[in-house]
Amino acid sequence: MKTKLDIQYLRENNLILLECISGSKAYNLDVPTSDTDIKGVFYLPKKWFYGFDYVPQVANESNDIVFYEVGRFLDLLTKNNPNILELLETPKDKILFKSTLLDKIKTEDFLSKKCKDTFGGYAFTQVRKARGLNKKMVNPIDKVKKTVIDFSYILNKQGSLPLKQWLQKHNKQQESIGLVNVPHFKNTYGVYYDYDNSLGYKGVMKKESATSVLLSSVAKNEEPITHLQFNQDGYIKYCKDYREYWDWVEKRNESRYENNVQHGKNYDSKNMMHTFRLLQMAEEILSEGKIYVWRNDRQELLKIRNGEWQYDELITMADEKMKRVEKAYQDSDLPEEPNSEKIENLLIEIRTALYR
Repeated sequence: MKTKLDIQYLRENNLILLECISGSKAYNLDVPTSDTDIKGVFYLPKKWFYGFDYVPQVANESNDIVFYEVGRFLDLLTKNNPNILELLETPKDKILFKSTLLDKIKTEDFLSKKCKDTFGGYAFTQVRKARGLNKKMVNPIDKVKKTVIDFSYILNKQGSLPLKQWLQKHNKQQESIGLVNVPHFKNTYGVYYDYDNSLGYKGVMKKESATSVLLSSVAKNEEPITHLQFNQDGYIKYCKDYREYWDWVEKRNESRYENNVQHGKNYDSKNMMHTFRLLQMAEEILSEGKIYVWRNDRQELLKIRNGEWQYDELITMADEKMKRVEKAYQDSDLPEEPNSEKIENLLIEIRTALYR
């Protein structure tokens, strides 16, 4: 049976080249409830590397511990991946182990203008997440799902009346309604009513999970008692929002959510804190050519995590910060991208040493 390549196997077989404490504890942004995240680099047994069993990374179930194969590590560095670049400047007291082979990897060989898009782009993603969470927290969706009937309206004088109200007002049942398409009028139907349930009309819907109204066979000499319009586009959007909202409720981190509820600002304050950290780091890389993992602006960033700013204020501040990153990009002396040929030669040198 094939050996499973997991973190325990890496440790037992001395395959780890780098192991660091990462995340909030490396950033100097940890709080008493912070987890300990571990990231690092490994190399594969020679047979695995040369054979069919190449494995680019290994993680535990919660993804709190992640190790990258050395080739994958250098590839991500070349792409200026924020989480990977940060490992090169991990504070010394957060480095649990480092092979001298990795001393060949120099931060300056990887920093480039691409950091604007990797650090800044990731920060923009966090802003979108914050906006999305704000929408979810301000506009929760009821667990009882609406149906097509809730998006159906009866023409009423110069306006319209929700179908539910119309049924109640006229003491009618949706199951006795027959609907027929009105030609050239999208999602508009003639309404017929089976008063003694002898005509076999299908009703407006059979199941609450229906995605459209039902049509019935109606005799040509029958006259509609009114007309119905089904807001299909509105119902499709509602179903999408409903699904996204309740997926989010199911998967959300409850402790973080409760913290967001407590500060009452209706945004994910931890995400917003990391948004500003990334934007500040992007500006520092572009203007100074340095990566500062350990944050001396801890107090300012923790104010964001603690919800001391209003949501709209933070969005305005983030927009201003993005403009500063763009300016730093325009003025930066960094290369457009890393020297991939030089890095490839470095990888060959490291692997040659490992598999000699």
